[in-house]
Amino acid sequence: MEEENMNLRLDADVQKLEVERLRKGKTKAEEDLDILKTDYKKLRLSMRTAGLGKILEQWREKIQEEKNKADIRERKFQEV
Repeated sequence: MEEENMNLRLDADVQKLEVERLRKGKTKAEEDLDILKTDYKKLRLSMRTAGLGKILEQWREKIQEEKNKADIRERKFQEV
């Protein structure tokens, strides 16, 4: 009986240690996830700031605008 109680206490201690280890792992995973979310937000902001988040149609419009500006400058240059 005494040996059985000792085994039960040991099992309980092992389970407590396992639960604590899992809690620490969960906390670490949550912290890592928060860091990843923050990094992702910073990346998206940088992409928007640099114009990398534009869709293809937006790039086509931007290129067309620049071509139009270049054509206007070319005409002005040829007039002079």
